[in-house]
Amino acid sequence: MTRPVGAVTRGTTGHNRLRRSDRWVAAVHGRLLRATPRPLVVDLGYGASPTTTLELFDRLRRVAPAVEVVGVEIDPVRVAVAKPYEREGLSFRLGGFELPVPRPPTLVRAFNVLRQYGESEAWHYWDVLTGKLAPGGVLVEGTSSENGRRAVWVGLSPEGPRTITFAARFDAFERPSDLADRLPKTLIHRNVPGERIHAFLSDFDHAWAVSAPYGVHGRRQRWLAAVRFLALTWPVSARPPLGGPARWRLGELTLPWSAVGPR
Repeated sequence: MTRPVGAVTRGTTGHNRLRRSDRWVAAVHGRLLRATPRPLVVDLGYGASPTTTLELFDRLRRVAPAVEVVGVEIDPVRVAVAKPYEREGLSFRLGGFELPVPRPPTLVRAFNVLRQYGESEAWHYWDVLTGKLAPGGVLVEGTSSENGRRAVWVGLSPEGPRTITFAARFDAFERPSDLADRLPKTLIHRNVPGERIHAFLSDFDHAWAVSAPYGVHGRRQRWLAAVRFLALTWPVSARPPLGGPARWRLGELTLPWSAVGPR
């Protein structure tokens, strides 16, 4: 057997850690999964417990009953722990970025995997993973806090990154720029003056500040007001499935990658 490509992660995981990204994937890419014959989803680097893969499987089956999910882990002990949870449509395999699956996946989720790599390596593995997708497929790569209350993820196609989504519980931050510690590896060191991501987060903080009066109605209403204010000067996704009030109410905000990507 070929040695898996990549390095072992810390493996930290927990119930509902990736709930925010799960519901986004179901809402944004559910139609793609339903329209694809034999849709395959890969959960890459699920960690020391298969919990988040099991949750992803259950959530995706609600919107795409034919979906097959494969959890891929580079640590054989973690694969052995997960094997008893296999069922029809759900399996676990030893592997890494080479994706040892029977056919090109429609969707790959890789969360908290690239955190330990350098920026150039992160760009490289984005290319590696998107190059393995089925036609029309998507890579969702991101980082979440350990309790899942703050997360940022990027949606990519074989042509490159397309969207970036910021998501948080309303009581999980003092100001929106607190989500900077969840930025993808390709951006986290670029949150400095002169870079677009820094300008965006600064403007988001300003929008949050001027929306403070809405806080008397709760932090959700303040978030909604801040997003609408921000959308006056930034290309915030404002229509389903990526945006609009229904998604904003969940503590989400999605932008085109081109708005914040490195100069």
